[in-house]
Parts: sequence; structure tokens; C-alpha cells
Amino acid sequence: MKETEAREEICRVGRSLFERGYVHATAGNISVRLDDGFLITPTDACLGFLDPTRLARLDAQGQQTGGDRASKTIALHTRIYAAARRFDAGTACVIHTHSTHCVALTLNAPSDELLPALTPYFVMKVGHVPLIPYHRPGAPDAAELVAQTIERFGAAGTPIRAVMLERLGPNVWHETPAAAMAVLEELEETAKLQLLAGAARPEPLRNEQIDELRRTFGARW
Repeated sequence: MKETEAREEICRVGRSLFERGYVHATAGNISVRLDDGFLITPTDACLGFLDPTRLARLDAQGQQTGGDRASKTIALHTRIYAAARRFDAGTACVIHTHSTHCVALTLNAPSDELLPALTPYFVMKVGHVPLIPYHRPGAPDAAELVAQTIERFGAAGTPIRAVMLERLGPNVWHETPAAAMAVLEELEETAKLQLLAGAARPEPLRNEQIDELRRTFGARW
């Protein structure tokens, strides 16, 4: 994706997420990996009102070369790119939000993954979502743990496209901003289903059903 196109697409996706309630206030950020560096939304920017000319521009070493001051999460994003591209070479966009239903699930998380295999499209389009224990926003230890988690799942043959930062929100990644947004949408809607089910706690898909999704659609679970 050319830089001009990437700038416009970051702003389009940010506005769409904001207008539909997937992000609020100045929470969340979006980055794109370019051939010679990165673009990322500025610190404390509202994703609904981004200016493509003011996005932060960084070189391949992560040093800022233009735009408004980069979000502090650029360190986490660059670690995600480095780890995820070993298993999905086309990874070129990371989106982080504080999506309400995802965060709500972490307040009383019963396991080390955010969600079980509830729906076929969650299994097909999202896959496993490891839960990363709470660290303050921007903590280097969190970035290291995320990178290690990506490596661990990838090495096991189940590469992931999302992690969930406890009490903060999801990070998702894919080849384009639009594709990453679709992962985020499916993740947040599945979290909503889990919360709507309440104490009933629906049974996840059976192993044979997941195997069928793998064979038919290349599901990531």
C-alpha cells in the first residue's frame, strides 16, 4: 500500500470505528507498516477526526520523522509486526481499541484466553485471542509478553491475529486497515454474545466442528 493511500485508509477506518462506537474519546490507535517505516495515529488523537497529513511518520528504526507526536504504543506495534510477520508475512496494519465488551470480559476473566470457540466466524476470522495480564499503558514488559505470545502460538501451528490486554483492550492485525477492522468487529461482537449469554455460558463448538472449519475454510483455531 502506498503511503498516500495508507494515510487516507487509516483515517477512513478510524472514522468508521468511532462513528459505530468501537472506539471513544481519544482511546485507540492505528498503525500501518510501510516499505521504509511506519505511520501511526498521534498521541491522544480521536480516531473519528484524524487528519491524514498529521499522522505520525516513523522510519524503519522507529524514529519519528514527521507529523504530530506518535502514540506511545508504537513500541508495541513494532514488536507485533516483527513477531507476526514470521507467520503472516503480509501483516501490515495493527489496530488497538478499548472496545467495551472485550474489556468487560477481562474484568472477571476465567482463563488465559478471552473467548472460547463460540461461533464459526469467530473461529474462521479471528482465532485464539490470548489474554495478556494487566500492565500500565505503554509498558515495555507488555510489548515483550505480546511478542512472546505471538511466537508461542505461531510455533504451535496456530498463528494468531489478536491479543487482549487485560483492562485495556484488544490489539488486532492483518494485511490492511480494512481487514484488521473486520477482525476487530468480529472479536467485539463475539464478546458481546458472550456477555449477553450471561450465566448460561454457552458451550463452545466441538472439536469435530472446528476441524471441519479448518478443512473447509482454513480456520485459524
